[in-house]
Amino acid sequence: MGTTVAVAGASGYAGGELLRLLAGHPHLEIGDIVGGPSSTGQQLGDVHPQLPMLADRMLADVATLAETTADLVFLALPHGASAAIAAQLPHGVRVVDLGADHRLTDPAAWEKAYGGPHAGSWPYGLPELPGARENIAGAQRVAVPGCYPTAVTLGLRPLLDAGLVERQDVVVVAASGTSGAGRSPKTSLLGSEVMGDMSAYKVGRHQHVYEMTQALGLDALSFTPVLAPLPRGMLATITARTSADEGALRGALRAAYDAEPFVHLLAEGRWPPAAAVNGSNAAQLQVTLDEDAGRAVVVSVIDNLGKGAAGQAVQCANLMLGLDETAGLTAIGVAP
Repeated sequence: MGTTVAVAGASGYAGGELLRLLAGHPHLEIGDIVGGPSSTGQQLGDVHPQLPMLADRMLADVATLAETTADLVFLALPHGASAAIAAQLPHGVRVVDLGADHRLTDPAAWEKAYGGPHAGSWPYGLPELPGARENIAGAQRVAVPGCYPTAVTLGLRPLLDAGLVERQDVVVVAASGTSGAGRSPKTSLLGSEVMGDMSAYKVGRHQHVYEMTQALGLDALSFTPVLAPLPRGMLATITARTSADEGALRGALRAAYDAEPFVHLLAEGRWPPAAAVNGSNAAQLQVTLDEDAGRAVVVSVIDNLGKGAAGQAVQCANLMLGLDETAGLTAIGVAP
């Protein structure tokens, strides 16, 4: 018998991706499967037809988690919903939260980003950050980063740590697939609205800005999110002032990631397409020097449902449970 895990929010996109990964995990067994209020009592096959091996499982009510026998619970819930449920879980159950409830350490930042009371912070679940693996492995509860902060932090943090870029005037423009907005029906996310179009949204006030500045140790940055006509995928372009040469920039990223299983700096001149990491827990990076502008330019791609959500959650769970960090995960994308 392997370790048993439960999934709350299983009816959403991130929850479905979690179940897909867990169904193929060599050491984890799927216990309670909890849906949202509108999906409770449905068979999983009606919600996620891509999971035929789980099709007959019923989506349980969230109240069942108060008596769960799972060793670890994944919370793939809307922002603001995780804290109350985590508080009701049996003592000793490990928790991996894919929502934002416990990512921010500053209550004032939480108030600006999400409103309402701050639930407190948990160890931040980005294993590639310095010292993060040890913190995650020793934690009972971990907050998985958001998708935009994951892509941006992986691309910029090594350059900041090496002192190669200035900490002011950091600019990020990042495009995300529509699954990043969740599964709730919205007119702006209809296929006929999204196909053949791209649009900026929440410019200058996106909630992930506070998480990015926290993870990067910055006072501020400029962030423009863009909705792309893709079901999944994310491409972030990050620029910052620098006096370093391109070799130094590449050297810092190589030093940070050459030994990492999921983060890859591409060969010089090869730019990462967002689709290259679809279905994987990988991040691909490229960096160059814009000499005329005096700016470092980093392009970072992830699957917003993979390294940006479910894949990273499984990576953290593996560390928390003392398993091989890569178990049940792949850095190989799906194409076309």
